Parts: sequence; structure tokens; C-alpha cells
Amino acid sequence: MPDLTHFLPSSSFLKSLDIWIVLFYAVSIFVLAQIVSRRKATEEVSSKGYFLAGNTLPWWAIGASLIAANISAEQIIGMSGSGYRIGLAIASYEWMAAITLIIVGKYFLPVFLRNGVMTMPGFLQQRFGPSVKYLMAVFWLGLYVFVNLTSILWLGGTAVTTVTGLDPVIVLIGLGIFALLYQISGGLKAVALTDIVQVTLLVLGGLIIAGLTLTKIGGEQSLGGFVNGFNTLWGRFPEHFHMILPKTSPFYADLPGIAVLVGGLWIMNISYWGFNQYIIQRALAAKSTAEAQKGIAFAAYLKLLMPLIVVVPGMAALLLAPNLTVADHAYPEMMKLLPTGLLGLVFVALTFAVISSTASKINSISTIFTLDIVAPLNPALSDKTLVTIGRIASVVAVAIAITVAKPLLGKSDQVFQYIQEYTGFFTPGIVVIFALGMFWKRCSTAGAFVAVLSSFLLSCAAKIWLPAVPFMNRVGWVFLASTVLCVLVSFIIPNKREVSTLTLEGVSFKTSTAFNILGVGVIAILIGLYTVFW
Repeated sequence: MPDLTHFLPSSSFLKSLDIWIVLFYAVSIFVLAQIVSRRKATEEVSSKGYFLAGNTLPWWAIGASLIAANISAEQIIGMSGSGYRIGLAIASYEWMAAITLIIVGKYFLPVFLRNGVMTMPGFLQQRFGPSVKYLMAVFWLGLYVFVNLTSILWLGGTAVTTVTGLDPVIVLIGLGIFALLYQISGGLKAVALTDIVQVTLLVLGGLIIAGLTLTKIGGEQSLGGFVNGFNTLWGRFPEHFHMILPKTSPFYADLPGIAVLVGGLWIMNISYWGFNQYIIQRALAAKSTAEAQKGIAFAAYLKLLMPLIVVVPGMAALLLAPNLTVADHAYPEMMKLLPTGLLGLVFVALTFAVISSTASKINSISTIFTLDIVAPLNPALSDKTLVTIGRIASVVAVAIAITVAKPLLGKSDQVFQYIQEYTGFFTPGIVVIFALGMFWKRCSTAGAFVAVLSSFLLSCAAKIWLPAVPFMNRVGWVFLASTVLCVLVSFIIPNKREVSTLTLEGVSFKTSTAFNILGVGVIAILIGLYTVFW
């Protein structure tokens, strides 16, 4: 094979074999995405087919796509960076997400699917009318473009730049354009049906880097070396193996003790996994409720595995790269230790986790913009025109994200923590209006507005006047306050006329025996993990 290293800067750590692996995978996954999303000759373009895969997704595609959408650069790079600084405690975001997924599958998903919900703003329209729908649609578009999409591209670019030596701007543009081309033709179907390949590679690559870094610490390339490396790391840095941080920890403000089990982390997880278009869109595209629930259970078990893949390599860097000035460089530094071939495989896993997650986010942005803003204002538009508008929205979103990524995130040490804190300004209100909107008939439109507004204002006030309060605790207290305000305002200012078309009639919260067994399994595993690493 021709030597391709001369196409990269001399600072690149990739050898020619690694580059060929990257190119082969890039071409293969692109071709696969076009094949699985190809329409039959007699099949017309439809907005439901483009944005929700025509409600044809099987459980394995749903579960894999949920994880592929979630585990991207901000997870791999960001959580490894937090593992380097904070330790295993950051894994609470992953492990508590597993039980959250079971709750979402059992209690929230049946309501969405019974009511034919296509988007989260669409649910709010059904329950509260167009005013709340438009408010939250604009909010989510801003959040997805300026926080989520920018962070995915920036952290992905950081990793690629560290390994290849390429200019960061070129990397950002390249990642964004490939993600656009990857999904722009087939929409959600192209993303979801190829995500099983992406997740398999992501898990394999993550296990390889975790295994090799720990065996390097342990001194031998074997299972014994892996275990010895883990024990050595635990012995040298015991403070990094506590899931529940004491108040004396310098990182207590990020993960405030027992609050990770009973406090604001629940609110953040429920908002992310239950009411986030970017995530729940996969389950909304399922063949049936039972199929969606199986996919969610599959994703829950993958979440239990994720800390080994995204946190442990960062912790291994405490011994293998002890003098890092930027925590988010921990994972790329560990990648440098891999031999030729394996480096290419892990690099592909990381890079295409970024691309898959970027493609998913792009699709959700175009879905909300098209179905919740453009379509209601122009009901005469054809499905073909709506799909075209969605594609244009995708291009614009990526262009904005590439432009603002460096100014917003270029000086941040732990981008993952930045994302969590500032998303937490809005999550309490989101959980309030969805939970009360589903299960309390008297919740009014005015109450929903007050919940959203109070969530933001109270969070800002706490940030300014109570800066010592950990943001996770702030999320919990703001949630309680917003709930009380929403209930009070709903009693004082009820809807003058019925605006809700949401129904719980025919909704069944009974789940299959298999789903129940899997749910109990998740709980048992979590009890074991928190007992060992308390």
C-alpha cells in the first residue's frame, strides 16, 4: 500500500496503516448509510420517513443509536478529562443514566407513542398549545446549536488535532461536512441503522485503550496485568475511586456527595433521556412500544459499560501522563501509546463517534426547525419541500457551530462540566412541564410558562448570589421551587378553554417480563457498584 503519512504534518502519530484503516472505514460507513436509507423506486419522499425513519426502527437499532448519539467527543474526551481531574465519581452520569432509561421506557415512552408524538415541542403543543411549543422549540434550537453541536465538534476536533497534527479549523470543517453528507440524504434512518456498526467499534476501541493502558500500568499484557494495573491505580490514587465525594473534596461543587443519588442528577438525567429530542427521537421512530422498550433496555446495559471506556483511560493518565495542564487532553494522550493498527482502530472509533453524534444532533435540529416552526406556519408545504428545508437547516446549523466553537470553548479545561452546568439552568423547568403535563390534568399553560421562566431566573440568581452552592444541588432546589410555582399558578390562572389534546386513555404502563427482569438487573448492578466504590 502507498505510504500516506506525507499527507499529514510531521507531528502526526498516525502511521500509513492507521490512515488506510481510517479511509477504509470512512468510505464503508458512508456507503452503508446510503444503502440502508435508500428508498424503493415507488416510495415517495415523506417528512415522517426522513425525520422518524418511517417508524420502522428495530430494538437493536434504537439501543445502539441512543448510545451512539449520546457517546461522542464530549463524553469520551470530556469524561476522560473529568476522570483525570475528579476520578470515578464522574461515572455517576453514566451509571445513573441506566436506571433513568428504564424509567423513561416504562412511564414516559408509552405516553409519547400513544399520542403520536414526533417531536418534544410537538408534545408541548398537544398539551399546552402553540405558545409553549414555540418558546421551547427556539430554546432547544439554541441549546443544540450553541452548546451541544459546538461541543461535539470542538472536542472531537481536539482529539483529531492532537493525534494527526492537522490544523484545528480544517478538522472542524472536515468533521462537520462529513457528518452532513453522512445523514443529509437518508435522515434518521441513515444514522440509526448504521449506528450498530458505530457502537460496536466504539465499545471495541474503548475496551482496547482501557485494556492496554491498564496492562501497561500493570506491567504485563494479560488479564493479570489488567487487574494489577487497576489495583495499582486504585492504590496510588484512592481518592479517585470514591463515587460519593466528601465535602472536603476540591471537586465537591461538581459532584456534591449523596446528591448524585437522591438530588439534582435525577432531574438532569430525566430531562436528557426522557425529554430531549436528540435522544428520544430514536425511540419515537420504533416499530412499536414494545420494540422501543427493548431498545431502551439494551441501551441501559451499554451505559453500565461506558465508564470503563470513557472514564478509566483518563484515570490511567494519572500514571502514564501525570503532568497534563489541560484535563481534556488525557484521552488523546492515551491514544498515543497504542501501536500502529490499533491506533488507527481506536482513532476511527473516536472520530466516527463524533461524526455519528454530530449527524444525530444535526437531524434533531432540522426536525424541530422543520416540523415545529416551518410546517405549522406554512401548512401548504409539501413533504418534499419540508425535507429540503430540513436539509438547508442542517447546513446552516453546522456552519454556525463551526464558526462559534473556538470562541465559546477554546479556553475551557473541562468542557463536559461546562455543558452540564449551563444546561442545568433549564432542565428543572423542562422536567416540571413534561412530568406535570403528562400526569396532572390541571397544569395550565400559564403554569408551564412560569415553570420555564422561574427555572432560568432562579438558576441565574443562585449562580450569582449563592455561588458556593454546587450546581447539581441548585438544579434540585430549583426543580422543587419551579414545581411549586407551576402548581400555584395553574390553580390561580387555569386555562380559560381546553387546549390539551393529550390523552392517557389506552396508555398501558405494563411492561414485558423480560423488560422487568432487565430493569431489576440494572438496579442490582448499580447497588453492587456503589457498594464497592462508595
